[in-house]
Amino acid sequence: MKNTGEQTVLTPDRQDKLEQRLQKAAKENRIPCASALAIAKSLGIPAAIVGKTANKLKIKIGKCQLGCF
Repeated sequence: MKNTGEQTVLTPDRQDKLEQRLQKAAKENRIPCASALAIAKSLGIPAAIVGKTANKLKIKIGKCQLGCF
């Protein structure tokens, strides 16, 4: 993982791992916000990257505790 100013960039291996975790956790292309946050924490990456990756994979994040999704 490399931090370039405000943007964090994952190595290809870490990006693959994140994508695999999201796809495994998703049911019918949906994942609860709590699960997305847990994935971010377990991989040590910002939640925003998990959200952007979920969007790229067409996985919707729902049941947000903050009402964001």
